Amino acid sequence: MGNAEKILFDNSSRVAPLGLIAMKGAKELGEDVDRYLTEWSNKIEHFKDTFLIEADCPRFSSGDGKGLIKQTVRGNDLFILCDMGNYSVTYDYFGNKNCMSPDDHYQDLKRIIQAASGKAHRINVIMPSLYGGRQHRRSYRESLDCAVALQELQSMGVSNVLTFDAHDPRVQNAVPLMGFDNIIPSYQVLNAMFKQLDDFRPDKQHFMIVSPDEGAINRNMYYAAVLGVDLGMFYKRRDYSTIVNGRNPIIAHEYMGNDVTGKDVFIADDIISSGESMLDIAVELKKRKANKIYCYATYPIFTNGLAAFDKAYADGIINGVFGTNLTYRSPELLSRSWFYNVDCAKYIAYFIASLNHDLSISNILDPHEKIKALLDNYYNN
Repeated sequence: MGNAEKILFDNSSRVAPLGLIAMKGAKELGEDVDRYLTEWSNKIEHFKDTFLIEADCPRFSSGDGKGLIKQTVRGNDLFILCDMGNYSVTYDYFGNKNCMSPDDHYQDLKRIIQAASGKAHRINVIMPSLYGGRQHRRSYRESLDCAVALQELQSMGVSNVLTFDAHDPRVQNAVPLMGFDNIIPSYQVLNAMFKQLDDFRPDKQHFMIVSPDEGAINRNMYYAAVLGVDLGMFYKRRDYSTIVNGRNPIIAHEYMGNDVTGKDVFIADDIISSGESMLDIAVELKKRKANKIYCYATYPIFTNGLAAFDKAYADGIINGVFGTNLTYRSPELLSRSWFYNVDCAKYIAYFIASLNHDLSISNILDPHEKIKALLDNYYNN
């Protein structure tokens, strides 16, 4: 039993009794997180069967909704887990099945915060995929959805927001007096690669990191630094004279970096949406005689379906895609032989336990040491 688990058993050091609400769309992840929390708790004494608090957001026939918490949260250190991108959750509206959008999920989150009625000791929101996170800056006359949402949550009494791999973490500047943690599951990704790839060789002779664009350079630079391998980068040459679907179209992907010939390549980004850009880069790397190519996205949402990736895998363009369980993954995606799951439930449980005891996150989780242990095991065996 590690120190990170032991902190959960010292009831005297808790901020307040722990409560966890998993919103619609985050039920499966919430149950996994709760399983770790209850398992750690029951190793020493039977503390609680579950930390989950039952809550719901039913709708009237007119489409109006309301938040309902079905047991007391008075005095609780309340954690609300929500998945803003789960389109599989539906509701009936005038005889039609409507898929919940990020806007619907965000409204339900606010309803549950309202239902707590200010009785909780503290409210913390775990929002892996940050609402409005892709609209993080203003060009022309545009809204700033993410910044306004964070300010709104702060005004409703939320003390901390935890998100994973934010598209641009500088959006936290909108709420400088509220707790905001941007968590990068780097160790979880590398651990999944070590466990699920039989021929994973993360050394400078066989492996290389390539950033898909300048916006993802920091996360890819981190992987290259901790593994001690070379880093390359593509930048997107765009046609700024035209706008297609609200964006300037990409003319070409230009590569800068060391030779990739014969090396396995890892490409990390925050999101795979249509996936066209990721596949274009994989094709360019194959032209440069790269060996195996593995893609990773914290949020593998595949808005245009899986057919393009099926073909790329069949044609030997890509060898696998890694993605976390921080957002909804369709059964079709989970059934693909080229998709590898990165489980972050235990990571979330560590953060909840740490915050519930007002302990430093860095003292509980040190990805550098964990990654070093992975590499030591690789080089010594």
